[in-house]
Amino acid sequence: MTQNALSARERLPDALRVLLAQYPRDIWASHQNFDGLTRFWLERHLMFRRALAQWQDVARGFLDQRSDARAHGQVTARIGGFLINELHGHHQIEDEHYFPILSETETRLQRGFALLDADHHELDGVLNALTEAANKHLRSLSAGKDAHASAGALLRQLEGFETFLNRHLVDEEELVVPVILHHALRF
Repeated sequence: MTQNALSARERLPDALRVLLAQYPRDIWASHQNFDGLTRFWLERHLMFRRALAQWQDVARGFLDQRSDARAHGQVTARIGGFLINELHGHHQIEDEHYFPILSETETRLQRGFALLDADHHELDGVLNALTEAANKHLRSLSAGKDAHASAGALLRQLEGFETFLNRHLVDEEELVVPVILHHALRF
């Protein structure tokens, strides 16, 4: 694992933050090159964060005995399936369409887009582990077993995933949006 691996870094390397210094986050929405697609993309990131927080709340609610097993299982399957499937699709579109265009447009940051692509591969492994924990929990629920242990394991997976996901989303936003603003890109 390199120091720039998603699981090891605390932020983007300084060499990849050159446009962020010129286009800090607090000016993005008011910048003339901030368009509907960029807003939509950032809203998708917010949606991922909210869905993850909701899934964590659902797991905590079950552990605190605020929901019955059947209702909890239905919500867990719905939110979990939604979040995991949407993340996979989102990353695929970025890797196949947006990142190549952005990388060609801002060649100084090609290493950054390769880093984000590597994040997606690392996230795939974490998403797979999360899926396994969710499925194990759902199997415990459907078998009528005491599912508190599997709910606790799922919650721990979700909490670890939150750290990974947030680091990736922040880094991705801080690399992508300044490139779009700087080059007035329209997709």
